[in-house]
Amino acid sequence: MKKLIIEKIDALPPLPKSVLELEEFRKMSNKEPLDLLKIIEKDPLIITTVLRVANSAMFGFVSQVETPSRAISLLGINFTISIALGSVIQNLVETNLNAYGVGTDDFIFSSNLASNLVNTWVSKISFDLKEDLLLPAFLQETGKFVIAEVINDNDQVEEFKSQLAINKNISSVEKEFIGFSCARITANIFKHWNLSHNLIFSIGFVEDLELCPKDYIKKAQILEIIKILTDIREPLSDQNIQRALNKANEYGLDTEPLLQSIDSIKFKLENDL
Repeated sequence: MKKLIIEKIDALPPLPKSVLELEEFRKMSNKEPLDLLKIIEKDPLIITTVLRVANSAMFGFVSQVETPSRAISLLGINFTISIALGSVIQNLVETNLNAYGVGTDDFIFSSNLASNLVNTWVSKISFDLKEDLLLPAFLQETGKFVIAEVINDNDQVEEFKSQLAINKNISSVEKEFIGFSCARITANIFKHWNLSHNLIFSIGFVEDLELCPKDYIKKAQILEIIKILTDIREPLSDQNIQRALNKANEYGLDTEPLLQSIDSIKFKLENDL
């Protein structure tokens, strides 16, 4: 199984020029919206994704966002960079998610929800943490595409689905079938592409805190809570909200700002229906 996963990761296409340009722009100290606009306008996929995110119910902007420049203005430069990078990277590894019983739209919803939780919750903990976790939160479940493909190749889709119906903890089912967590696979995908240590370590040690470098423990804890809340099969379910609150308590995090963020997002979603 390990060999098959390595083969899948090694077979991934190289990062396109747009990702490399966004990575370079992200590292700049003085970022100008116009410079970001010039980069993302080269890629129709990025434009489509950024506008879809800006117009999603989770943000609840008063009027329709029709241009990428307006989206950058409303979402902010760093958040737009995260969405742009995430959309391209997810597109490179995208396959069907039949093994999970969900579609790509469900995955995109969960990714956007994760980013929104960073914006609304983590920003109340620390501005620097928010900036560091926007991209990892959006991308931390990327490994699910590789897992789904391996499960499909091994003709285990129905067996995998059946186990997910019994065990609501997706991570434990992934480990049972694959031998690795989604977090570890995602981290190895980003290692393959030589992406930042912050992205690799923050994601790679989620649910593996005993081995986590000290500087990344809090990031991994927060990402684990976000991972629970954005469960691709049952995002923001009552059960997962309670699991997330229990984890927050376990890690010594104030649950009140987390609850406020959850309530705010749920309110926007419910009022858009």
